Amino acid sequence: MKKIIYIIALLALSGCSKDFLELYPKATLNEGNFYQSEVEYTLLANGCYVPMRENEKNNHWILAELISDNASFQNNVRTGEASRGIIDQFIFAGNNIAYSSYWNTSYNGITRCNKLISELDREGVKWSKLSLKDRCAGEALFLRALYYFNLVRQFGGVPLVLKPITSQEAVGIKRSTEAQVYESIVNDLKQAATFFANAKDVEENGRANEMSALALLGKVYLTTKKYAEAETALKTVVASGKYALLTEYADVFNPSKKDYKETIFAVQYSENSVELANTFIFTFAPHTSGGAVTLRPNVNIVGAGWNQPTDDLISAFETGDKRKNVSIAFWNGIDWDNIVRPIPYCAKYKAPIAAPDARCGDNFPILRYSDVLLMLAEAINEQGKTTEAIPFVQQVRTRAGLTNAISALSKDALSTLIAKERQVEFCFENQRWYDLKRTGKAVEVMAAHGIREKAKKTFLYPEAYGITANKLLAPIPVNEISINKLEQNPGY
Repeated sequence: MKKIIYIIALLALSGCSKDFLELYPKATLNEGNFYQSEVEYTLLANGCYVPMRENEKNNHWILAELISDNASFQNNVRTGEASRGIIDQFIFAGNNIAYSSYWNTSYNGITRCNKLISELDREGVKWSKLSLKDRCAGEALFLRALYYFNLVRQFGGVPLVLKPITSQEAVGIKRSTEAQVYESIVNDLKQAATFFANAKDVEENGRANEMSALALLGKVYLTTKKYAEAETALKTVVASGKYALLTEYADVFNPSKKDYKETIFAVQYSENSVELANTFIFTFAPHTSGGAVTLRPNVNIVGAGWNQPTDDLISAFETGDKRKNVSIAFWNGIDWDNIVRPIPYCAKYKAPIAAPDARCGDNFPILRYSDVLLMLAEAINEQGKTTEAIPFVQQVRTRAGLTNAISALSKDALSTLIAKERQVEFCFENQRWYDLKRTGKAVEVMAAHGIREKAKKTFLYPEAYGITANKLLAPIPVNEISINKLEQNPGY
């Protein structure tokens, strides 16, 4: 919460570029003489994306994927189980740096969005196109909604800050209820969609747009079980004709050819600099593989081995599913215990194309068209219209090479199939934990998963995988409890 008062700072690069990433990094400027032209407002809008980039690279995958039955970690005698491994085992504590880092970075992003919103109507600014102003407003509202959506799904009710505040005001703001946070998210996304609708002539690849806002709105409604509203929002995205499934699933994850046909919104990365790059493959490759997986033997990966595919995930793929070999690969070599075996690893994110070090340029998908199709099918099916829902699921399965018809399914059977499709379609895209929670399956699925994991591996902590209902919410970071006097979640 103390990061809520973070002072916004961005980088004014020499010259302008059509490439969104070229205006993306953070740095410092004098706030007093900054916001005077549309170029500077565009830079300010670009800065609203930066904390999202940092969170997806460093923390979100721990809290939304590693924690699920999709992923675990390769044992490592050098690094032990650290702050990441204990989250995988449901050993939660408010002093875990993963929680505080995610919280602070998220509020950094919210602060930037609030600043932009508050500055947009400043007098004296001349816009060559008012649509640029509308785009900035849409971006700020969309990103603020996304930051809060992830926070509320992790922590439950959180402090709801919708305008710039002072340090004195920050201390006095307490947690809002989940309902209040979701109401704010919905309001932001509806407003964002309206602003974006007026900014179609200035849309750019990599930026959020009207369909991004509506797709996220559909996901929010699905999460809160407002199925008719979700159906309406998601059908609008489908009817727009703006997006479609790529012919090959593998092409979605090709960093040499960024996808903007199926990907509705993604966090943008580039090999051009350390700040713009991600290091996913250097984090997820087996730590014993040297440079065999990363293709960069000069880069030390002693701390890697995270987001390792589990047996549960591997077995979830049907025979003939083309998504399996895109998502999961095996390196045959020495494991942590000096035994040679095939070691699975997340293969969606690739080694650098040209960078000589650990800089990777894979974009990280937040919303894809396949997500819209499966969410729409779920929303329709939950309203009892199973026959109408089936074709949307079939589209996703057909692209995956699963062409067998699924026409004769009950509502419950289709619900089970959609859950399985989401697990394999979006593995390692930070969706599985949230899907388990919103469908009420998290405790049941993770308890069974834990039994299988403990039978297979030896863990340092006997309480590993002791999942209980209170652990569906992460603990509020201890600094927020002590400094801002926030109420802790039950059970911690």
